[in-house]
Amino acid sequence: MTDNLFDLGGRVALVTGASRGIGEAIARLLARHGATVVISSRRRDGCETVAGSIRQVGGKARALACHVGDMEQIEAAFADIQANEGRLDILVNNAAANPYYGHVLDTPLPAFRKTVDVNIRGYFYMSVHAGRMMREQGKGVIVNVASVNGVTPGPLQAVYSITKAAVISMTRAFATECGGMGIRVNALLPGLTRTKFAGTLTSNQEALDAFLKSIPLGRVAEPGEMAGAVLYLVSDASSYTTGSCITVDGGYLA
Repeated sequence: MTDNLFDLGGRVALVTGASRGIGEAIARLLARHGATVVISSRRRDGCETVAGSIRQVGGKARALACHVGDMEQIEAAFADIQANEGRLDILVNNAAANPYYGHVLDTPLPAFRKTVDVNIRGYFYMSVHAGRMMREQGKGVIVNVASVNGVTPGPLQAVYSITKAAVISMTRAFATECGGMGIRVNALLPGLTRTKFAGTLTSNQEALDAFLKSIPLGRVAEPGEMAGAVLYLVSDASSYTTGSCITVDGGYLA
């Protein structure tokens, strides 16, 4: 295996939820390896901060606001990419919602709807729109950021865990149906990572200490530790990999 297998020069990548955390780390690494990266999240200003810093070091990036829980915004985003880049080689579905942390029997309906709309419907239609563009090109790669919670439900995170299990199944369904079109679809399953998204757990030292006992490496991951697996999945190094889930969890599921 040589370095050129990870060369993304000439490829266009869309990364959602990329204004911070895991999405930002992924976007920066893909840009570092030559991709033109469309930085997307709900708010354009956060995206532009990331995109601007990538451009300052010689990378290619631009900001695109898109709330993946809003169907009209999804359609507008892909129309924008078609008009400006004319192609899409890589989609990383990373934006997610987890508005409720509590017992499953007390789940508020608005929180349930928001979580499902973003984590299932959003991922699905982002993949549909991307897949249609990739079908015209004869190739493309989709990576869905799921979670170890999709395998082992997280405590007090029932709906989020259910949606992430759906993302794993969705990954396999798209991989099966789109492989003949040259489209590869895989998933990343992060473990506990130091992000704002995971702040409910990482900010509670007592709860964190208890949780770390279930992680063989004994620590919380940094966002950048997730990005390398995504680089592998979107590059030619993984040209025969589809329908797979790569777990990056410090040994938690083991």
